[in-house]
Amino acid sequence: MGRILRIVAFSVSAFALSACATQRQEAVGADVATQRPARGIDALFDAYDQRQLEQSPRSKAYRGIRDEDYGEWGDVSDAGRIAQHELLQATAATMRANYSPATLQTDDALSFRLFDAVAKRSAQTFQFRDYGYIFDQMNGAQSDLPAFLINIHSVANADQANDYIERIAGMGPVLDILTAESRERAGRGVMPPKWVYPYVISDIDNLLDARKDNAMLEDFAGKVGKLDIAPAEKNALLSRAEDAWTASARPAYERLLGEMKRQQSIAGTVDGVWRFPQGRAYYDALLSNYTTTDLTADEIHRIGLDEVARIHREMRDIMRQVGFEGTLQQFFEYARTDPKFYFKSREDYLAAVEEVQDKVEPLLPRYFATLPKAPLVVKPVEAFREQSAGKAFYQSPAPDGSRPGTYYVNLYRLEDMSRNELEALYYHEGLPGHHLQRAVQTELGDDVPAFRRFGGVTAYTEGWGLYAEELGKDMGLYTDPYSDFGRLGMELWRAARLVVDTGIHSKRWSRERAIDYLKQNTPNPDGDIRKAIERYVVYPGQATAYMIGKLKIMELREKARSELGDSFDIRAFHDVVLRSGPVPLSILEENVDAWIAAERSN
Repeated sequence: MGRILRIVAFSVSAFALSACATQRQEAVGADVATQRPARGIDALFDAYDQRQLEQSPRSKAYRGIRDEDYGEWGDVSDAGRIAQHELLQATAATMRANYSPATLQTDDALSFRLFDAVAKRSAQTFQFRDYGYIFDQMNGAQSDLPAFLINIHSVANADQANDYIERIAGMGPVLDILTAESRERAGRGVMPPKWVYPYVISDIDNLLDARKDNAMLEDFAGKVGKLDIAPAEKNALLSRAEDAWTASARPAYERLLGEMKRQQSIAGTVDGVWRFPQGRAYYDALLSNYTTTDLTADEIHRIGLDEVARIHREMRDIMRQVGFEGTLQQFFEYARTDPKFYFKSREDYLAAVEEVQDKVEPLLPRYFATLPKAPLVVKPVEAFREQSAGKAFYQSPAPDGSRPGTYYVNLYRLEDMSRNELEALYYHEGLPGHHLQRAVQTELGDDVPAFRRFGGVTAYTEGWGLYAEELGKDMGLYTDPYSDFGRLGMELWRAARLVVDTGIHSKRWSRERAIDYLKQNTPNPDGDIRKAIERYVVYPGQATAYMIGKLKIMELREKARSELGDSFDIRAFHDVVLRSGPVPLSILEENVDAWIAAERSN
């Protein structure tokens, strides 16, 4: 995403987009770089946020901001990414030149350190941006653009309906820019492995084959149908949306489809990023960015092996509890294949999720002093992208209350969604996991800089989600031993990620070896295992953040409990973790240590 781009026709050249973007973005970066805010460091952060939003109409929409560029996508070219990076680095340079944490108030000093960390992590990874895949089964405009329109672009009036149409028309230029960039990277050997392409092609075919009945146009028709406008005006809007799809978006999807088929014919079969010229440095930078630590790939691999062994011991305790006779691997096979551990319909699965939600919500005030105001809804992943999407994910609420927090669960294959894991999966994505943490973050208040309210630190955020799974046990949940086994299975999954992610990208494991490792060491079904390994291949390093973050939060909680004894308050501990917003793990540790010291002095 990049600068404001007003799409006024169904065809705009990539060259013209990039040239205009570069001129404006250079001016924006220079403006911030030379500005010393008169009202203090908060004004600098406000200026940065405004300029970042000017570059990213989609970010505005996520926050519920619907103004003159609501119908735009922004600059998706490399020039746009460079401009975003330069804006961040220029703002950080201005901050460092004019302020010092030593002279700032406590919360402003924290904001300084967090922004500084964001800029440094970005600088570390930005040099490798050309190693990323433009289109794969986890990410890519082929599914992201329709999903954005369906889930984020609200239509409250005819003007916003026109903005929706404008975005459909703008999909053509956006897809063409990204297709050209993907082609250029492929020419340098940067493309995903061959097995990725059928997923991307499937996403595209799902939209093209549906023609004017595709999910995006269906969504638009549903939103327009609720407007209080004349039927003739509704019909005119629907007709214009179909014309935009036919004239702009569909031809661009067809061109993208041709390019994906061309790349599929020449793509290789090696999975790890070690194959790139600077692959080791790239992966090291990703590990540092995602975990916010200096742990090496070998160290992370070893932590994973140790955690897998520890969780296996706990699982054997549950085997004895339920009276299962056999090896742990036989118990895995039993949990993986017995029909009683799977639902027969999507409706049954969603009803079971609702039961878990009703069970946990009343318990939350005992463990949290701060609770989210935004509601949580549970939705199945949309049909057009469910074949390639992950098994579950979360979307934050809009700060203006116009959109709830949403837990998306992928019910494409019920045989991949174990009944045993349902409870832990909800605690991770919903309450007390991502929804509680990210809604509280969004609701911190306008006096907290926007980059803290809407940004993220993967080890913190996903570490919290995994911590929330275990917190459910502390809350007296998981009354069914098989559900507790599912919790351990989810934790085991994250421990095994440390092994297979580093195995693929550092130790040169094949995808088949990584799949076999998960089959031997986890109870997950085959489809779940294969999809997970495929995710780790195209998303290197990200999966390591979960367990590293969770281990740190648990370590800090037990440290606080040990040092404070009977005066330890779990609600206060959670406030310390949550009310700063996402932070690197080293800063989280400092925050908790400071709280322990303050509590002891009192």
